[in-house]
Amino acid sequence: MKNMQLYAALMVILCSHYSCINADKNKRSQMNTIEDPHSFADLSGTRLTHLEWDAVIDFDHRKIKARAQWTLDYVKDTLILDENGLRILSIKDQDGHLLPFEEHEVDSVRGGWIKVLLQPKVQKIEIEYETMDRPAALQWLEVSQTMGRRYPILFTQSQAILARSWLPCMDSPSIRFTYNARVKVPPGSLALMSASNPQQKSPDGVYSFSMTQPIPSYLMALAVGDFEFRAISERTGIYAEPEMVYSAHYEFAEVERMIQAAENLYGSYLWDRYDLLVLPPSFPFGGMENPRLTFVTPTILAGDRSLVSLVAHELAHSWSGNLVTNATWNDFWLNEGFTVYIELRIMEQLYGREFHEMLAQLSFTKLEEALRTLPADQTLLKARLEGKNPDDAVGPIAYDKGYFFLRTVERKVGRKAFDEFLKNYFETFKFQSITTEDFLKFLRKNLLKKREWEELEVDRWIYEPGLPENVFRPSSTRFSMIEGICASFITTKRPPITKNWSAHEYIYFLQNLRGRVDYNMVHLLDSAFDFTKSRNSEILAVWLLLCIEAKYTPAYKTLEAFMTTTGRRKFIIPLYQELIKQNQKNQAKEIFLKAQNNYHPITYNSVAVLFD
Repeated sequence: MKNMQLYAALMVILCSHYSCINADKNKRSQMNTIEDPHSFADLSGTRLTHLEWDAVIDFDHRKIKARAQWTLDYVKDTLILDENGLRILSIKDQDGHLLPFEEHEVDSVRGGWIKVLLQPKVQKIEIEYETMDRPAALQWLEVSQTMGRRYPILFTQSQAILARSWLPCMDSPSIRFTYNARVKVPPGSLALMSASNPQQKSPDGVYSFSMTQPIPSYLMALAVGDFEFRAISERTGIYAEPEMVYSAHYEFAEVERMIQAAENLYGSYLWDRYDLLVLPPSFPFGGMENPRLTFVTPTILAGDRSLVSLVAHELAHSWSGNLVTNATWNDFWLNEGFTVYIELRIMEQLYGREFHEMLAQLSFTKLEEALRTLPADQTLLKARLEGKNPDDAVGPIAYDKGYFFLRTVERKVGRKAFDEFLKNYFETFKFQSITTEDFLKFLRKNLLKKREWEELEVDRWIYEPGLPENVFRPSSTRFSMIEGICASFITTKRPPITKNWSAHEYIYFLQNLRGRVDYNMVHLLDSAFDFTKSRNSEILAVWLLLCIEAKYTPAYKTLEAFMTTTGRRKFIIPLYQELIKQNQKNQAKEIFLKAQNNYHPITYNSVAVLFD
């Protein structure tokens, strides 16, 4: 007992001494303290700055077995890490000494935390661990679920707080780190990460990666499979399964032009390369802006480049989101609202102002629907997500209300002044994570005078529900014509004669018919346009909603095929919701039972709750 007391006393003295040495550092960290309700980490304490990750991908047991060596910015003698469902085998310091740790589980959304007790002067810790059953970030696809049916596929989706399910980390967007990785995969497969990437397969299945720009944990990404690479330009290219790589190369041929357009507006692209990986249809989102390697869904391969605005959106994240990051998920609009704005500016540079306005009007339509259906407290730009899944912020409020706030400011100050402001904003905060309040302070100091601030009702935009009356309302000439054509069809029951319509015009046409057509009218449209066989997933998704609404059974075979092979939440969730709304819940359940093994855990969980 005396020895234990003596040891404890010595530890107190040593820790106190070391704390004094680091008083200034501690004070500096506390000055920048951010409270993140979705991370258990002590953001004012010891931080992670660099990762060395060594992993083996075990397809047979569907596990990642890894060692994560973290370099620390030491402040306190305890370190809190986020984790969700990991099996922690050991934690050591840089000299190989075992460090004591505790594990705590909290809930299924946030997981729990690991408390590591540090000795003074610990510079690095090494965590040996493996993933457990069904990590929320990972999807393992059998050979039979791939196009080539030669090798299985694994891919990750770390946003928003899912990195902790495959990497013990401080899983907050306010913590940024660099990383190197060594990944061993079965021979014949190619491993890719959000880092420098190989363009050829390694004979021994071992790959090395480096990310020299600091990123938050949600941008950690890994994909393994039978992928091939095709270059587009010196700094861009496409990865995909061999059966898809040529069509993807054609579809994304204008990516270099997009980068140049964005650079002309907002400054140099700072991530070295911009490549895209086309994942299987089960990928739960349209795209994920992982630095240097955007993940995209094959549902944007329409064969005519009509859906490439999604690529412009993911590219835009190279400035808003990846370069300047929302500090918490309550500030998510800083990521997505800015990105929608840049996306539409890129598309205007490539395809003209009218194309921009069509996209803006589609955006406004989504926003109006969200404002009609969401509770008022869920329509704030500065979200209140404490106690909620941060994925709840993914929707028209962060994206579209955020966009229209910026568009309204642009109209007030003029485009030239607003472009200069944004360029200055990205330069000032590059490779940093900021809050909504940081942005507002910068906006007030560098762009808006007091009178303009009050006239724009900035505080109401950010902190109150709904839309202020001063919102910019887009007006597309071509969409105005579509509205007249819809009215004519409702009256005459005669399908319109279309000439050179874009995909967006067909989408707007079908959207405007929701709630206004019956079985016979839907049949007339299908006979005229063959919508049920459309190769354009955006058109098909809106069309299938109309078919469910009108109970147009000839399209139900296509509906089931689409819902069982596609895992993109944007499409799948509304279709399930509409089936349930139209008293077809049993059919929805039957489809879900057939589809569930093809869904990523994110999509699976989102659908499953609809049947609770």
